[in-house]
Amino acid sequence: MTRTKLRRAALASFSIMPAVALAQERPYEWGWGMHPMWWGWGLGMMLMMFLFWGLIIVGLVVLIRWLIGQSREARSDSALEILRQRYARGEISKEQFDAMRRDLSS
Repeated sequence: MTRTKLRRAALASFSIMPAVALAQERPYEWGWGMHPMWWGWGLGMMLMMFLFWGLIIVGLVVLIRWLIGQSREARSDSALEILRQRYARGEISKEQFDAMRRDLSS
């Protein structure tokens, strides 16, 4: 036999293997009630998977919100700090300081 014939024969024998296994008169060993997925550890693993991905998603959302909040606070704090320094140096009056502070906080 040539190599191509051997390859075809091997491929044909491997392709019918599942059919041979299904053709055997052997009852299924587990009923659906005995399937390990339903014993408890399967459901427990599924719940742990949902918990894991839920924590990952919640963690990402909290991280993004925290990062956005940090940039917002840094801007308002620096502007308020500059306003305080100008008031301390006497460049602006009390009324101007209060008006500008109200504008920054809103």
